[in-house]
Amino acid sequence: MTERITGEVIHVVEPADLDDYDLQPELEELADSRYVLVCREGGVPSWFERIRAFLLRQPIEPITLVAERGADEGEEVTASVRETGMPGVYEATRLD
Repeated sequence: MTERITGEVIHVVEPADLDDYDLQPELEELADSRYVLVCREGGVPSWFERIRAFLLRQPIEPITLVAERGADEGEEVTASVRETGMPGVYEATRLD
């Protein structure tokens, strides 16, 4: 089942750099020659949301997308995704 997720890209791991990171074996196998995008779920927060999260001590909830193409850090992306067997890791079937 596919769903839509919006997130702000926090970090990008390019296919050529996958060996430089200590990835879980399942994630490394899933990524193979694709991009790994670590995102803040929900997109770019407003200043009000940032201050509120800081005061309430709500941590950033990261998600990981494995995609055919990369994105720039700080960019907001919307993706059609498929869940994987790993919590918080999704396979992007379409990245906008």
